[in-house]
Amino acid sequence: MLKPPAEPPSGRRAALLTATVFLVALCLRPALTAVGPVLPQIGADEQLGEGALGLLGTLPLIAFGLASPLIHRLSRRHGMERAVFVSLLVLAVATVARSYTGLPGLWLGTIVVGAAIAVGNVLVPVILKRDYAGNVSRATGVYTAFITGGAAIASVSAVPIADAADWRLALAVWGGLAAVVAVIWLPRQSASVPMPPPDPDDGALPVSVWRQPMAWLITAFMGLQSTSFYLLVNWLPTIEISTGISERTAGVHLFLFQCFGLVGGLTIPRLLKHPTDQRAGTITASVPILVALLGILLAPGLVVVWVVLAGLGQGAALVAALTLISIRGRSHHEATQLSGMAQAVGYLLAATGPVIAGSLTELTGNWDATLTLFATLAAVQVVIGIIVGRDTRTA
Repeated sequence: MLKPPAEPPSGRRAALLTATVFLVALCLRPALTAVGPVLPQIGADEQLGEGALGLLGTLPLIAFGLASPLIHRLSRRHGMERAVFVSLLVLAVATVARSYTGLPGLWLGTIVVGAAIAVGNVLVPVILKRDYAGNVSRATGVYTAFITGGAAIASVSAVPIADAADWRLALAVWGGLAAVVAVIWLPRQSASVPMPPPDPDDGALPVSVWRQPMAWLITAFMGLQSTSFYLLVNWLPTIEISTGISERTAGVHLFLFQCFGLVGGLTIPRLLKHPTDQRAGTITASVPILVALLGILLAPGLVVVWVVLAGLGQGAALVAALTLISIRGRSHHEATQLSGMAQAVGYLLAATGPVIAGSLTELTGNWDATLTLFATLAAVQVVIGIIVGRDTRTA
């Protein structure tokens, strides 16, 4: 069982207060994953074509990438807890406004939603590093399980809510979740303090992370696993439908993909425990993604097997990437900078994935070239996982 950090006051209240960080994770994907299932309704109501709808789905990833490098300064000035609190409030307002302020609000609200989520994406792994310093990989696994669980619930409930009311409520309801978590988080942000400047004598920041080869390897690993994840989240149902699978069955498979992502995220931490060598974890997480993409290409009749493998690999790969960010950062400052860098570049790379996949498929007339390309990228992820899995830097 995860234990709270040594610094905060002891007792059950302190443990529960520390664990509220996992509730933040619940808010980091529903505002995104609820959109895909109701895109046809959004397009019909707002008179948006497929290209515009594809851009609507990509905008949050672009916002992730553009906002992430700026979050380090925000946390240094106001403290991590306060930055997370404000981001939850902004997320709550933007999620509701996106639904009920017309077409301009839909676009602007989507951008703000992405920027607000980026704060949690960058800072929560750093908070985990601080609060669960003795068990970072396991805490990251639990955190990822909350992310995946929230994403799965939002995607599977979007259509029923839209059918009972409309797509606007199906999206806006998740603003209520962010508001509730903000209230629960309030005691933590009240104690938030700005981060002190790094001590130049402690060796924690020898050079900018943007000049560290290890940082770029971690960024590449983060970006590649994100690229394959958003390819499958956006296009897996369409790929399956092209092989004769019904829309309803394809939707169930997408839900299974996310559920097995939760399983992968919870089971991989035991392979990431070594202080300097996480290769067992990075390889175990990456190989199933490669096998799954090749399987969908070469043996589509076994798609359920490939969906399960892809889900296990994606959930594990996200935990591996976030764990590497946490443990390779040699101070809270470096971890925050590394998190911002990896998620900025990683999500900008991921944003291109669905667009390239759609364009390549439209050009060739089938999904073979797309699946071949992304299987090749998954193979590159395996190689990078082998390299980045071992920390060879001198202390």
